[in-house]
Amino acid sequence: MAAASEPVDSGAFWGPVSPEPPPTRFHRVHGANIRVDPSGTRATRVESFAHGVCFSREPLAPGQVFLVEIEEKELGWCGHLRLGLTALDPASLAAVPEFSLPDLVNLGHTWVFAITRHHNRVPREDSPEAEAEAAAPSRPPALLVEPYLCIEQFRIPRDRLVGRSRPGLYSHLLDQLYELNVLPPTARRSRLGILFCPRPDGTADMHIVINGEDMGPSARGLPAAQPLYAVVDVFASTKSVRLVQLEYGLPSLQTLCRLVIQRSLVHRLAIDGLHLPKELKDFCKYE
Repeated sequence: MAAASEPVDSGAFWGPVSPEPPPTRFHRVHGANIRVDPSGTRATRVESFAHGVCFSREPLAPGQVFLVEIEEKELGWCGHLRLGLTALDPASLAAVPEFSLPDLVNLGHTWVFAITRHHNRVPREDSPEAEAEAAAPSRPPALLVEPYLCIEQFRIPRDRLVGRSRPGLYSHLLDQLYELNVLPPTARRSRLGILFCPRPDGTADMHIVINGEDMGPSARGLPAAQPLYAVVDVFASTKSVRLVQLEYGLPSLQTLCRLVIQRSLVHRLAIDGLHLPKELKDFCKYE
């Protein structure tokens, strides 16, 4: 499988050019309580708190992020979104398990991480400062200072990894909370992603990304040579998620225009007063 994200090249700012992966979509096979919209980009649990397991339509490429945004929450349930990877082909399942943890994991070749309001960071075993790193709250650099998130050998554009508030008078303040990862990762409009990074020994590490920040290797020893599908369990208080598409390599002209416009304004409501096409205004306000 071709690498999706741009490998880090220590000798130059730009690494080798990699092919753009196809847009991410949800698989037609999913839990009994899940409804996927016709575009394949939104999954909603329509009843109960379980039977919400979803899969990616295609196996992920190394370094490709399967990124979801929490759209709707449902009060009264205990538990949150779960993310992971599986080497099982969803189409081969006789029935989708009720839960990703422990049911799907117990089928084997599956690794799932339960997202919580706090303590999602995984200590790095090979780092002498691992314990201190796990205990201290991390503050990722601003998008303008470091526009890329580096995870092992991959460099991923950070811009769309970070959740954004609804356009409003105070959206510029709320956006900073997402960017600094101050809000709980289980909050509405938080963005969470899953990817894997191959290692020289033929295995791979699974990483969780929350609002543009790498939580560390949440699982090791995955079979990098086997197709790995993303697992998204729309569980309990998480009711609906939508897929967010990423740009790998050079950002598009549309994205560059959006960044320039957003930097020049205090809040996104001011975009309505600009003499720009409506399509570009909407893209700047909501993406």
